[in-house]
Amino acid sequence: MSKSIKNISVIGDGGWGTTLAVHLAKKNYSLRLWGPFPAYVRRVGKSRYNTKFLPGIRLPQNITLTENLEEAIREADLIVFAIPSKYANAILKKIKKTKADLSCKILLSVTKGIDTEKLLRMSETLKNELGNNVNIAVLSGPTIAMEVAKGIPSTAVVAANNLKIAKHIQAIFNSESFRVYTNTDVTGVELGGSIKNIIAIACGVCDGLKFGSNTKAAILTRGLAEMARLGAALGAKQKTFSGLTGLGDLVTTCVSPRSRNRSVGEQLGRGKSIATITSRMEMVAEGVETVKAVYRLSQKHNVSMPITKEVYNIIYRKKKPSQAVSDLMKRRMKSE
Repeated sequence: MSKSIKNISVIGDGGWGTTLAVHLAKKNYSLRLWGPFPAYVRRVGKSRYNTKFLPGIRLPQNITLTENLEEAIREADLIVFAIPSKYANAILKKIKKTKADLSCKILLSVTKGIDTEKLLRMSETLKNELGNNVNIAVLSGPTIAMEVAKGIPSTAVVAANNLKIAKHIQAIFNSESFRVYTNTDVTGVELGGSIKNIIAIACGVCDGLKFGSNTKAAILTRGLAEMARLGAALGAKQKTFSGLTGLGDLVTTCVSPRSRNRSVGEQLGRGKSIATITSRMEMVAEGVETVKAVYRLSQKHNVSMPITKEVYNIIYRKKKPSQAVSDLMKRRMKSE
C-alpha cells in the first residue's frame, strides 16, 4: 500500500465506481463510496450488494457507503471521480461548495465522456470547475466492470501530464488481475475512451440489422481511423490510439455482450427509438451523449468522421439505420 495515500473516496456508485472500490478494497485500502441517492446508498450499505449496478458482487467491509459528499471529499487523499459525463458538472459544483483544499489531493477521472455544451474532456471539465491547481489523472482502457469485479485478468492505462502522479496511481491500482500501464497523453487516452462508445453503437446497429463479421470489422477499423483523425487535430499522439485506450477499448466495447453502448446500437438496429431504449436502462450508455459532442468537434475542426455522423443522425435525426449504412457504403471512393 502507498504510504502517502491513506484515504480513498469513490464519487459515483454506478457499476464502474463500485467495481473500482471493490478492487481497491481487495488491496486492503479503506474506502468511502458516495452515491447521489441517499435511500439507495443506505440500502446498499446495509445489504452490501449494489443490485442495480453491480449485481452479485458483495462489497467488502472496508468500503463505507456514504451519502455525505463533503465528508467523502474532505477525508480523501485520492478522489476517484466516477460520475457519468452528463451529470459531471452538477456534482463538481457540489464538490466546489465543500470548499475543501483540493491542491493536496489527487483527482482520478474514470469517466469516459465529453461535455456536450463546452466540448471539454473530463479532465478539462474538472479543471474548469475546480481550478488549475488540482492534481488530475485519468484511468481508461478495455474494462468491462463485471469482469474486473470478478477478478478476470484485465488491463488499463493511467494518464497524467505529471508522470510521477501517473506512476503513483499505477502502484495503487495495479494487481495480479488488473495490470495498469502509464501514459502522459491525457488527450489521446480520454478521446479513445470516449469515441469508442460511439463506434460501439455503430457496431451494435450492425448486430441489430443482422449483418456479419465483415461489416463489424469494417466499422471497427474505420472507426479507429476516425478516432485517430480527431485525436491528431486535438494534439493527441497517434500511437495512443493503437494501444489499450484506443484499439483495446474499442474492441472490447464493440464485441462484448455486456457493452451498454453496443446493446443500445443493437436495439436501434432493430427499430427501437432511443427514448424507449434509454428509458429502460438503469446505467448510462455514454455514447448516446458523447456523439453530440464529438459530432460538433468534428465540424469545428473540419475532421471527416462519417460513422460518427451517421450514429448522430440515427439517434438525433431519426434516420433509419439501414439508410445510414447504405449512405456510408455509397460514399465517394478513396484510398485507405
